[in-house]
Amino acid sequence: MTRIRTLTATAAAAALLAACATGPSTGPMSFFITSAGTGQGANLGGLAGADAHCQKLAAAVGAGGRTWRAYLSTPGTFPSQGNPTGVASVNARDRIGTGPWFNAKGQLIARDLAHLHNGNLISKETALDERGNVVKGRGDQPNEHDILTGSRADGTAFAPQTDTTCKAWTSSSDGSAIVGHHDRIGPLPENWAKSWNFSHQSAGCSQEALVRTGGAGRFYCFAAN
Repeated sequence: MTRIRTLTATAAAAALLAACATGPSTGPMSFFITSAGTGQGANLGGLAGADAHCQKLAAAVGAGGRTWRAYLSTPGTFPSQGNPTGVASVNARDRIGTGPWFNAKGQLIARDLAHLHNGNLISKETALDERGNVVKGRGDQPNEHDILTGSRADGTAFAPQTDTTCKAWTSSSDGSAIVGHHDRIGPLPENWAKSWNFSHQSAGCSQEALVRTGGAGRFYCFAAN
């Protein structure tokens, strides 16, 4: 009897650990692609403006009770005479909480930060906007699969030497921004073409340039709480 109880307890503990590792498969919306950009290309009003846009769109569909953050990075600045310590980078992965995250239909997107950046469930079918609509991808008219991120594949910012965020999301003219492909499809069957957050740089920062590259000024929003 003692051995049976031990085996039963061991099995129960294993089941509990497995459940904790996988987490719930459905849940309230905590992830979406913006149904529209700000209308000013990659000038999102900086990170604060992008966050406010996420919050506004979430509130419009009854999800404004959570704290929403844009999945965007900004590079730091090097030390200078006027600022001897420089400014630290802001990493997209550090802004969005710890998960899990679900789309507007309650489908799991990622369990946690590790899963989000390695093995997530983002695809054209799951990376929905806040209203639960599919975002147009490669092969659709128009193609809008370029999603602004300014981030490396691991969700961190780039070094300051090259503009990868349209001047920290304040420019709609000069500069360029890193984008990912929400549909995981590109012109070549290579890893960069299938990356959700690190595919290539945009042609520019204006709305016209983003559209010409294959985007619409959209970005990812995550509930941080």
